[in-house]
Amino acid sequence: MDATFEENSQTREQPLYRQEEMDVHYAGFWLRFWAYLIDIIVIWSINRIVFHPLFTWLDIPVSKTFIFSPIAICSAAVFYAYFVLMTKFLGQTLGKMVLGLKVISVKQEELTWSTVLFREFIGRFISKFTWIGYAVAAFTPKKQGVHDLFADTAVVTEYLRKSGRILAPAGTE
Repeated sequence: MDATFEENSQTREQPLYRQEEMDVHYAGFWLRFWAYLIDIIVIWSINRIVFHPLFTWLDIPVSKTFIFSPIAICSAAVFYAYFVLMTKFLGQTLGKMVLGLKVISVKQEELTWSTVLFREFIGRFISKFTWIGYAVAAFTPKKQGVHDLFADTAVVTEYLRKSGRILAPAGTE
């Protein structure tokens, strides 16, 4: 009897479908572009609603006359904090949520702090500096930008697919 109980409990713990059977749909350049544009609008709004009135009230100049002005430093901090925290804790930013996209690890593991920090700080800096880093996503098989290639991540649609049918939203059991 114990062997039967153990055998049944093992079959219940196995997932209903295996990862190898999934048809992962990688998000293309244009979906990612529109998600990034939404994210930039969110970040710009946060900066305009929070920092501009605060700096004006404190009589700190809000013009970006040089790269290390207080407003430029705060804007950069909001930019990187937004992408790092949203990607680490939710696996997606607000722009990706709107378009149903999610950042995953290519190695099939949970996103770690080191992966997210490497992707968002170093990889995104290189991608943003050259702008070619983003365009690479249009030509790679897994639609990865340079920051994704460096961090072994990819952006996929939020739904898991099997044989052309949507099974369940990603992250739900």
